[in-house]
Amino acid sequence: MFMKQLSVFIENREGRLQEVLKVLKEKGINIVSLSLADTSEYGLLRLLTTSPEQGRQALRENGFSAMLTDVLAVRISHQVGKLQELLGAICEAELNVEYMYALSTGKEDASIVLKTSDLHKSAETLRKLGVEIVSPQEFAVSDGPA
Repeated sequence: MFMKQLSVFIENREGRLQEVLKVLKEKGINIVSLSLADTSEYGLLRLLTTSPEQGRQALRENGFSAMLTDVLAVRISHQVGKLQELLGAICEAELNVEYMYALSTGKEDASIVLKTSDLHKSAETLRKLGVEIVSPQEFAVSDGPA
């Protein structure tokens, strides 16, 4: 049910992101979605890929600090207020959104990737709203059970 997100810690210097992408390319791993946050010292690259376990292993073998994290991807319609409605339900369930980023899945809808304080409770809360949870198989981004 959950996506395996590949998180990579990289130095904030010229060419370092390119090196990460090169490792993944050489292993034939496709990037489905990504988010990059930075400080003056380092960056945190979060990726949904076609093969997160293989990506983590390849990056570690090439000197990168990489880990896998479970995240929740949900589909929401392109309508005013839908994101606020979804986040309102999470708030009412007393859950914290740790971070989120967009995941493009089509013209009629969009998807977002969420990391919350309790993914199981978040998924249950959102299903009650009629929100569709995106399966890892839909994007072939999971290695093994969640």
